[in-house]
Amino acid sequence: MLSVTHLRVLSAVARHGSVTEAAKELHYSQPSVSHHLSRLESDIGAKLVQRVGRGIRLTPEGELLAQRAAEILGRLDAASVELAARVGLRAGRVRLAGFQTVLSTLVPKAAAELSRAHPGIELNLVDAHPEVGLTMLRSGHVDIALIFRNADTPSDENEGFRLTHLLDDPVYLISDRADQRLADHRDSAWVGGCDRCRAATLTACKRAGFAPRIAFTCDDTVITQSLVAAGLGVAIVNGLALHAHRAPGVHATRLAESPRRIYAATYGEPPDPPATTALIETLTSAARTLRTPSQYTSGVPAPVCRAEVPADRGDARDP
Repeated sequence: MLSVTHLRVLSAVARHGSVTEAAKELHYSQPSVSHHLSRLESDIGAKLVQRVGRGIRLTPEGELLAQRAAEILGRLDAASVELAARVGLRAGRVRLAGFQTVLSTLVPKAAAELSRAHPGIELNLVDAHPEVGLTMLRSGHVDIALIFRNADTPSDENEGFRLTHLLDDPVYLISDRADQRLADHRDSAWVGGCDRCRAATLTACKRAGFAPRIAFTCDDTVITQSLVAAGLGVAIVNGLALHAHRAPGVHATRLAESPRRIYAATYGEPPDPPATTALIETLTSAARTLRTPSQYTSGVPAPVCRAEVPADRGDARDP
């Protein structure tokens, strides 16, 4: 039978690639870690680690079990926190994974509101791309993942997750000149994100009848705006990015593209732990009040988001 202690040892060895470092993390002696690994190998009848020079590495069977161990331990830790909250041992903890623009706009407002309303709840934040956040959510390493979905996102990517719609985030063309159109930049240099982050740019330009010439690759919105303000290129960014930071000399023109939808994702059967529910409620409340800065070139402050009231939590298959 698999032991939780043995799984924790294997998971630590997998993270560090070293018995010595795993022993330090677990506050065990090296012989004790080796003993637990040997017992685990004996229990399952398979070799899990092998020596390579002065170090060790996992066998394919070890890698498989270590991955499952991380998921199991994550869920156990989450269950312990939930049970502790329910029996009143402590107010609870909630772990949130989010991407850059929500962490710099929506999340601070929600975190402040959560702290005022529930001062005993411990909030842990992780900066993670939505794909990474969902992986962490599925494995139990976070309780909520903030993600975005575009109009063309396949519905099967939401399989197994429950999504709460928070807000809609419009798309803007930014340049160093006012009143620009996409068609004006057929031959311009473009600032694009990494391969998985430039979909909005490629889609919008394709609809305008051209493929953008990506001269700069950057996922940092501050750097992107600095390049644009210097006249080195143009870019497509979302409203939350402009809310978080707007460089002097950058002109923003809202595009007719469908906005990306921002969701709070949870995993597993409801109900959620009390701390998780409390954070989702504060995220929803904060989203209703989030607006863009008033200093757009047009002089007309447009809302960054359109939060649904109420923002019902629905099944992931029908977001």
